[in-house]
Amino acid sequence: MAALLLFKGDIILKEKYIIKTYGCQMNEHDSEILKYDLEEMGYEPTEEVDEAKIIIFNTCAIRKNAENKVYGNLGWLKGNEKYDEKIICICGCMMQSEEIRNEIISKFKNVKIIFGTNNIDNFRSLLERHLATGERIVEVLEKNEYTDKTFDAIRPFKYKSFVNITYGCNNFCTYCIVPYTRGRETSRTVEDIVDEVKFLVQDGVKEIMLLGQNVNSFGKTLTPRRSFAELLVELNKIRDLKRIRFMTPHPRDITDDFLELYGKLDKLMPQLHLPIQSGSDKVLKDMNRHYDIEKYMYIVDKVKQIRPDISLSTDIIVGYPTETEEDFEKTLDIVKKVRYDSAFTFIFSPRPNTPAAKLKEIDDSILKDRFNRLTDLMNSIQLENHEGTIGNRYEVLVESYNETEHTLEGRNPYGRLVVFEGDREDIGKIVEVEIEKINTFTSFGRMV
Repeated sequence: MAALLLFKGDIILKEKYIIKTYGCQMNEHDSEILKYDLEEMGYEPTEEVDEAKIIIFNTCAIRKNAENKVYGNLGWLKGNEKYDEKIICICGCMMQSEEIRNEIISKFKNVKIIFGTNNIDNFRSLLERHLATGERIVEVLEKNEYTDKTFDAIRPFKYKSFVNITYGCNNFCTYCIVPYTRGRETSRTVEDIVDEVKFLVQDGVKEIMLLGQNVNSFGKTLTPRRSFAELLVELNKIRDLKRIRFMTPHPRDITDDFLELYGKLDKLMPQLHLPIQSGSDKVLKDMNRHYDIEKYMYIVDKVKQIRPDISLSTDIIVGYPTETEEDFEKTLDIVKKVRYDSAFTFIFSPRPNTPAAKLKEIDDSILKDRFNRLTDLMNSIQLENHEGTIGNRYEVLVESYNETEHTLEGRNPYGRLVVFEGDREDIGKIVEVEIEKINTFTSFGRMV
């Protein structure tokens, strides 16, 4: 069933949709798939809720803050009569939790379609059923049913694309809800991934971002087993593909043969996101992370030996319930030693039905103090790291044009955002830029 066409004089107005996406890159990619289905049905995108006939919330369950935003938005829509005729849909990781799903069903009668992470590809039929019957549709699958399919998606950038390689997670870190919302780990086949990337490259893509909750465990569920290193080697062979990135690896599964590829594959970007979560062996054990600081620093030292200019980033949780001041100081010591170029830092957020949720939380004033100390340290290191890049030249894949500032924006091989003057026609090109100044998060330069 296609979108309705509305008429205003002689002008045909198509019905519109808006998608609010929370969380990780996998959710972003899922939203790209939803956009494709909606536009194939004749709907047009909008940034304004008032203009949209269909409103979709693609949710994240990793932290309580993301959940609160969704509940707040649903409550606001529920309390306003002008939104009663909207088709409000909610999907993503929150809907994989039966407890949260039941709360949405009981409290928010204005939500018309509820579905999960494992049937994104079935959204079109769910919407058609609702349009035909007017009934509320609830369909959440516990098992991933679409791991071997290649999807059409509406990408925000024509020249780079997300590519899913694994789904789910088997690690069961004590603080993490992902294994319960994304399910057990499965891998797509090497052949399927290579075919998708070849298709994307033919469509103009120059850079791919491989996605998975734990990309380094890729291939363990395949018969015969394959490895992430093997996949990277095959992708590096694809003609006209320029850049390969990936998110997120797990230190537990990083191997020497993978690290050695940083010295062998010309398309593998010199960037490694290496989540540490804590600098304390005791806390890492409590988190069920399956590595210690010795193993972690071996990886850091090894990859720096292979690729001395590599850019390292990380994830850190502040205030895990068993973290003491001594444990936190060890985290600060690791940050000083590794000198990350960037970090995603979070205050511990208890997730329902995870082992860590049963533990007594640390006092809020202590959490805020530790978080601020870590953030100050990270910001100073980032600034010092990037001050050393002034005068250097980098190849930058131009992603967008800033209409307000009349500047181009793109990423260098190390994943750093670079802003410089140029023409809109340069979008999609890889150009050389000399860095002239920097701040903590962005570099500014001129095209040469």
